[in-house]
Amino acid sequence: MPQPLPPLMSISDKAQPAAAIPLKGWPLLRLGFRPFYLGTALLACLSVPLWVAIFLGRMQMPLDMPPLLWHGHEMLFGFAAGVVVGFLLTAVKAWTGLETARGPLLGTLALLWLAARVAALVAPYPVFAALDMALLPAVAAILLRVLIKAGNKRNIPLISLLVLMAVANLVFHLAVLGAITVPAMSALYAELALIVMVVCVMTGRVVPMFTKNVTPGLAINVPRKFELTLLAVTAAALALWVLSAPAPMVLLASLAAAVLHAVRLWMWHPAVTLKRPILWILHASYAWLPIGFALLALAQLGWVAQSLAVHAFAVGVIGGLIIGMVTRTARGHTGRPLQPSRGEVVAYSLVMLAAVLRVLVPAVQSHWYPYALEGAACLWGIAFAIYLFIYTPWLTRTRLDGKDG
Repeated sequence: MPQPLPPLMSISDKAQPAAAIPLKGWPLLRLGFRPFYLGTALLACLSVPLWVAIFLGRMQMPLDMPPLLWHGHEMLFGFAAGVVVGFLLTAVKAWTGLETARGPLLGTLALLWLAARVAALVAPYPVFAALDMALLPAVAAILLRVLIKAGNKRNIPLISLLVLMAVANLVFHLAVLGAITVPAMSALYAELALIVMVVCVMTGRVVPMFTKNVTPGLAINVPRKFELTLLAVTAAALALWVLSAPAPMVLLASLAAAVLHAVRLWMWHPAVTLKRPILWILHASYAWLPIGFALLALAQLGWVAQSLAVHAFAVGVIGGLIIGMVTRTARGHTGRPLQPSRGEVVAYSLVMLAAVLRVLVPAVQSHWYPYALEGAACLWGIAFAIYLFIYTPWLTRTRLDGKDG
């Protein structure tokens, strides 16, 4: 697992301000978050309902891989990784004061991402694999060059995130092609575990800070030993699961992780955020971490399906944090206040309800599974459709304050 990384949701790193750049070019290609946030929201909006329709036999889709692998890959390497790419292209510019990618270069990266998503549906598998594997190494090279040029050694470890994601992606494609004997699903689990681990580091740095900043007099003091223990136990639990360790070992490590994450959330005083939607969505999303680990432990006993734990992490934790992040950072980088509209609050709520339907309802009443799946897919799709409706005009126009970016 990766070493602790700098926060992924904080885009203020005390860098020297960038020199003023005259406004030029299409606003959509001025900063990385613009095309990648819109593209990933569109993917989330369309692909999940499509997958559920395929899974339930409502429609057929000729694919060069099992539909389940397509769904998992696109959610992790298309959706989640696309958001990470858009964020890092934006954050590194803020941290260093140097350009990362804009104009034709940014457009090429965005088109490469889009081409891979389309190729997964219509092209021969080797073509899809080649397109899909190109993006993460390219972005890693671009960002590494910028960080080295700026002398920003503190954030160079972020490149390891992209490298590890690229390795997991490579293993996935080689497994599907039959070039290696590793199960393709194991590569997807590894990617999920990697993202969850980064989430654990990220939230530990920014959620308490955000909570204290808007709550006068609130003290949040999480001991460093507790934080390091939590990260170590979480990494161990995820590694044991991905590597298919004996069930008792996964059970004990997952239970320990569930307890530690529940205690950490309690230390953050989530109740004080109830009137601040742009903050409670972060706390609510994090709450799915202890739920996910508890379900993973129960899965080792055969009491629940492992997919419930997987979707607690994927829908509840990652989906919830993404909808919170792509609104928070996009508002900040288009010159808008960090006060979500009713539509955005509805989108937050729909993602959380989708997690409940996808995870908790089948856990209680397994015979409701098809209906819960359909409901979750609809709520998820509507949530990201709302994001597209609100943010497409904003992300395709110049900032409200007239600044570049």
